[in-house]
Amino acid sequence: MTNGIVNKFSKDVLMYLILKLPIKSILRFKSISKSLYNLMQSSTFINLHLNHTTCTKHEIILFKRSIKEGHNEFRSIMSFLSSYHDNDDFYHVSPDLDVPHLTSTTSCIFHRFIGPCRGLILLTDKVETVLFNPATRNYRLLQPSPYDSPLGFHRSINGVAFGFDSISNDYKIIRLAEVRGEPPFYCYTVVQWRVEIYELSIDSWRDVNHGDLPLPYVHWYPCAELFYKGASHWFGNGRSIEMLAFDVSTETFRNIKMPHTCHSKDRKCYALVVLNEYLTLVCYPYPGCKIDPAIDFMEIWAMKEYGVIESWTNIHIIPPLVIESPLAVWRNHILFLQSISGHLISCDLNSHEVKELDLDGWPESLRVTIFTEGLTLISKEIQHNSTQLQ
Repeated sequence: MTNGIVNKFSKDVLMYLILKLPIKSILRFKSISKSLYNLMQSSTFINLHLNHTTCTKHEIILFKRSIKEGHNEFRSIMSFLSSYHDNDDFYHVSPDLDVPHLTSTTSCIFHRFIGPCRGLILLTDKVETVLFNPATRNYRLLQPSPYDSPLGFHRSINGVAFGFDSISNDYKIIRLAEVRGEPPFYCYTVVQWRVEIYELSIDSWRDVNHGDLPLPYVHWYPCAELFYKGASHWFGNGRSIEMLAFDVSTETFRNIKMPHTCHSKDRKCYALVVLNEYLTLVCYPYPGCKIDPAIDFMEIWAMKEYGVIESWTNIHIIPPLVIESPLAVWRNHILFLQSISGHLISCDLNSHEVKELDLDGWPESLRVTIFTEGLTLISKEIQHNSTQLQ
């Protein structure tokens, strides 16, 4: 009977009707008939749904926290939150989930959420890399990078990025690896950088020659990486404080100068966010420093014309706050922060009102990303091996 009703509608009409449904209903529709399943697995439908959810701006907050459960054991939990209108009365849109595969020790403070990028989020702790669709709850533990350091050298991952190559129509993960000599040959002046790229379509890593451009030391802070306008951006220290950008299509680097007030002795840390569709820099006092209320303001700079250094504009000055780090921007005016003690804080950029929310975890372990639900597949080659989170 269901097939008969479905067959009465054209493919275009069916797509239009199904796109209006909540994603949980769409997932249930897959089991009604083979024709509906094939329709909703098609790249055409997935892209239409992605565009539809992006336009409607139905955003969900993915909040991660870690809880100590033993001497050196931690449980890391992801919560899916939303709110009514613009208030801070958050409710859970679905059950909590454990973070899959990542470390359960004090290294939980190194967990990163990277993305979202077209419906997918990357979870990583520098060792394991997990690709995750928060809407379908499918995830995939990616194979480790095959590259290692030669004998007598130490290799560390300083930067990770996740983006979409619109030319090859593929997702890419970028890792910046630093190779130094181990003691007694340790030397800060001798550094070899390696750039490793994973391509989802072929499920494989490769090493990339980054040319003669000296790469800055990029930081592993929350919000220290951002995919924007086809390029991954990191905040880093090189010959000066600067931003490093990597175009995922051309696989080339370039440096972007920071606002003129940013320098190496300003006792500041930096976070990268998108605010009102601009590449935005949040400058905040270094955690642990004694706050001077006369000078330690939080500054927010927006690059009004991407790539034009002179277009950096100071759009917000926030009274001094004792925080660990910024985490995300929600609805273009709520800045989420984590306190030194591990509480989630919201700061209204318009009114400067600060609230401590009823969400907390182990200090430094909080992470937040804002996403719209999508049906993006984790590629056909990998999908049959991916695990369905319950």
